[in-house]
Amino acid sequence: MKNIIDTQTLTDWNTQEIKNKTLELVAGRDTEPLRDKVKFYQTELTPYFDELSQRNPFPNVIEQVPIVIGAWIPIWSTIPFQDILPGRLYEQSYQIFHDNGYYANIARYAPGQSRFWRIFASKLPAFDLMVMQKYAIQDNNWCIQNVGLFQAWKNREKPLTIDDADKWFTAITKSKFQENRAELDLRQEIQLEKMDRNTVKKFEKAYLATSVLEHLYIDHDFRLVKSQREAKQRPSYTIAVRRG
Repeated sequence: MKNIIDTQTLTDWNTQEIKNKTLELVAGRDTEPLRDKVKFYQTELTPYFDELSQRNPFPNVIEQVPIVIGAWIPIWSTIPFQDILPGRLYEQSYQIFHDNGYYANIARYAPGQSRFWRIFASKLPAFDLMVMQKYAIQDNNWCIQNVGLFQAWKNREKPLTIDDADKWFTAITKSKFQENRAELDLRQEIQLEKMDRNTVKKFEKAYLATSVLEHLYIDHDFRLVKSQREAKQRPSYTIAVRRG
C-alpha cells in the first residue's frame, strides 16, 4: 500500500514522530530482497528521509564523531555487501565505533534457518564476520578505508552479543593495527576460510572499493546514513539505532 504522506504533511510533525514512523515502516523488512528494499525506499521512505535530512541536529561532521562512538544496531539497509552470504542473523548484527579511528560491521551468519534445515543445521558451526574500517574527517567529510575482513567459527547455540562483538573488535585492533602503517595491503587482510572462490571474489570487489559516508541525520540514538562506493553506483541507505 502506497504511503500517502506528503512532504507538506511531514513538516507539521515533530522529529521524534518522523523517526518513530520511519522505524515503524521498516520494522521486519530488512530480510526482504534488495530490489524490494530499494523500491520500498523509492515509493515509501523518500519523504521521511528528505525531511529528516532537513532537521539534522549535527550537520557539522566534526560534531558527529563523539556522538557516533559506541554500538549501533542496523535496523534496515540497502547495502548489498551485508547479504552476499546467506543466513545473516539480523538481531546479531552490529556497527561498533571506537574512539581510536576504527569501526567495524560485525554479524553472525548461521545458514539453514528454515524450519526444514534447522534440524540438520543445529549441529553446524555459525561464523562471525567482521569488516573493519578506519575513519577520519577531512574537509568536513567522513573518509572511510577498509582495513580488514575477518572471520571466526562459533557455536551457533551461543548468541553473538554486543559485548562479544566489541571484545573481538578490540582484540583484532590491538593485535593487527596497534602500529600505524602508512600503506595497507588490503588483500592480505582478507581472511576467509571454507568459502567458494566466487563468494570470496564478491567480498573482495566490495571490500576493495572506497566508500563515501554521509549522515543525513544523526542524534544520540538514531542514525540515517547514506553511503556510496562509486559515483555511478546508486547510493545505499542504512537506519541504525543505539544499543549498549
